Amino acid sequence: MRHASGYLDAASSEPLHPAARETLLAALERGYADPRRLHGPGRDARLLLDNARGVVAECLGVRPDEVTFTSSGTDAVHRGLLGLRRRSDTPVSHTAVEHSAVLHAVRWADAAATSVPVDRTGRVDPSGFAGAVGVVAVQAANHEVGTVQPVDAVADAAGGVPVFVDACASMGRLPLPAGGDVLAGSAHKWGGPAGVGVLVVRKGALWTNPFPGDDRVDERATGFENVPAALAAAAALRAVAEERDEVAARQRALVDLVREAAGAIADVEVVGDPADRLPHLVTFSCLYVDGEAVVTELDRRGYGVASGSACTASTLAPSHVLEAMGVLTHGNVRVSLTRDTTAADVDGFLAVLPDVVREIRARVGL
Repeated sequence: MRHASGYLDAASSEPLHPAARETLLAALERGYADPRRLHGPGRDARLLLDNARGVVAECLGVRPDEVTFTSSGTDAVHRGLLGLRRRSDTPVSHTAVEHSAVLHAVRWADAAATSVPVDRTGRVDPSGFAGAVGVVAVQAANHEVGTVQPVDAVADAAGGVPVFVDACASMGRLPLPAGGDVLAGSAHKWGGPAGVGVLVVRKGALWTNPFPGDDRVDERATGFENVPAALAAAAALRAVAEERDEVAARQRALVDLVREAAGAIADVEVVGDPADRLPHLVTFSCLYVDGEAVVTELDRRGYGVASGSACTASTLAPSHVLEAMGVLTHGNVRVSLTRDTTAADVDGFLAVLPDVVREIRARVGL
């Protein structure tokens, strides 16, 4: 039987934070008007939008005028990265484990690209960006295995080359890196509503809108802002920032249990850095097992997880992240805890996991 406590895919989308739900419902009554209009409802909406921007800026440690709300985290990534390219022939150097949103943006722009390799934990060596030209792209933390990247050291090694940071997986969960000229985040990753991205363009960054412009007050804006959703995203971010230390400590302890139990299963490899990582995420790969089969069987038992190595009809390829790390790509499972995941939830998951792996292997005669 399916149960909400079995949802272990917060890295895809965290359930809506209570603070976001409460704020969203209240803001729907006041934030409907166009915030650039001068009439009362418009001024009211503008006040809400400015408040949301101010809260997000305070939580991230940046200036309010450096924050723009976009239509999604993916949109923020695309705008953030492509806006740093000063010319159509500007090359991009990126880690080999960047999110597909970064790779798709590079391909769309037909930019010359250099992929900088990572070690078996998924971490890049900053020296790989020494002598980089054009633009550098480095994630704050990996979305599949949780490994934190040395963003500040990469920025130093790049020697003044503009740096784009995809912080979608870490924003709200870890402090924002000091390095990086432009950063991107995604509200539904921290418990805000879906459809709200955050684009941070630091003061002095040589960034221009890479897409057709709009006549909004904020030149970086992507159209009519969803004011209620932006305010709800800000409320969730503030709540998450306030409870971050307590939640992270609890999640790290539970993730350590998953790492230990999964690693005790025969022919299972736990991947990613064991310590310098996102607090809520753990990934492991099972030899002789199909990732989609594991996800399906766990779902039948009431546990929702993800697989980064499933061969899908659209790609027919394993995870480029795991391949770049040189680790096992078969039967990959990503478990990511929500803020409400309990020890009992994790114990229940670990009780069924060995049987699921064993049953799937038995089907192929192992």
